[in-house]
Amino acid sequence: MAAPGPTPPPRRLGARDPADGTDGALAARATGPGWRDAVLRYYSLAKPGVLYGNVLTAAAGFLFGSPGHVDWLLFLAVCLGTTLVIGSACVLNNVLDRDIDTVMARTRNRATVTGGVQARNAVVYSVLLGVAGLAVLTAWTNWLVVAVGLGGYLAYVVLYGMLSKRMSIHGTLVGSISGAAPILGGYVGASGVLDAGAGIAFLMLFFWQLPAFYAISIYRRGEYAKAGVPVIAVVRGIANTKVQILLYTLAFTVVALLPQPAGYTGWSYTAAMGVLCLGWIVLGLRGLAQTAAEAWARRMFRYALVMMTALSVLLALGPRLP
Repeated sequence: MAAPGPTPPPRRLGARDPADGTDGALAARATGPGWRDAVLRYYSLAKPGVLYGNVLTAAAGFLFGSPGHVDWLLFLAVCLGTTLVIGSACVLNNVLDRDIDTVMARTRNRATVTGGVQARNAVVYSVLLGVAGLAVLTAWTNWLVVAVGLGGYLAYVVLYGMLSKRMSIHGTLVGSISGAAPILGGYVGASGVLDAGAGIAFLMLFFWQLPAFYAISIYRRGEYAKAGVPVIAVVRGIANTKVQILLYTLAFTVVALLPQPAGYTGWSYTAAMGVLCLGWIVLGLRGLAQTAAEAWARRMFRYALVMMTALSVLLALGPRLP
């Protein structure tokens, strides 16, 4: 286990720190007593970066699951309900993670850490978001979407946030189940069935998360060690983590190239996805020989974000292109 890094120097409240995550940076800029700052603090608790990335995959899943006519009202209901449920889970996770967030540089400015939003108020906010989201999904979508939404919520808050993240090296695997729930919810929202397409969509996002978040565990290894979070790079070391990243990148590639052979997309999807996957594999192979592990891991994570965006676009368009 790596020794914790030096304690960062004190800085004025609200100052922007490059180490902050998106939500921490938003909260750090909203320290005033006015209503605008209060709204921004509550908004930051929903982890906008995580929230919108997940909603993007839900939208992609819906369009992937409706290759013909698109019911745009149903699409809006799925996206709105999913947004509210994910936001609820993120807010509650902020409350549960206050002890860890205090230690880590990218999270120490979150409103639940600084006191910008009291824990009780954050819990009430989370409940309101969750109830509103489930009400939308129940009223205007189907029971499969509701089941996926509830399952993803419980997997993220309970199985990941309360248990595996703090107790096991396999926390990322558990968290990947909840991270793949939005695309599955979008797909079954459109199709109304659990079929091969649903399985492919779910597995693509499941396998995508492992290289992405294992990369984070490398370049934030010292912070996780200091916080006592048993991520793979802390427990098994960087060399082992690099191998795992490559293996899961290969697993993602296999699943990501299945839609065309399974009859869900045309060759345009396969050609574009094949090029992107090849680039990710090459980057992963280079990492095995890289001595500057943190710099490589940051590149790997940035590529993962590009891949997720491209995947969402290609899944949405794939059934509609040759």
